[in-house]
Amino acid sequence: MSENSKARPTQIIGPLGEPLTLETLPLPSTKRWVARRKAEVVAAVNGGLLTAHEVCDRYGLTEEELGEWQRAIAQSGLPGLRVTRLQHYKSLHDRRRRY
Repeated sequence: MSENSKARPTQIIGPLGEPLTLETLPLPSTKRWVARRKAEVVAAVNGGLLTAHEVCDRYGLTEEELGEWQRAIAQSGLPGLRVTRLQHYKSLHDRRRRY
């Protein structure tokens, strides 16, 4: 087996503890990104189900947008992905970094 053909998992554990597969990921046509869907996409990348490049192509995301979702999950968990809380958590973490 070559290095470029590393086996990928067919299933990972999603952000809510449920099994997550390519078939159960949000549809590529998704337009409304609620926190749970964002978290599922981040979990797919973190778990090796898809690469960041594949996710960006599949969902029409920029690398920066996906990176923001990954940082929000890492810093604040699922609540950090809520649109109404994004600015709050961002300013909170910016303040913590300054001190």
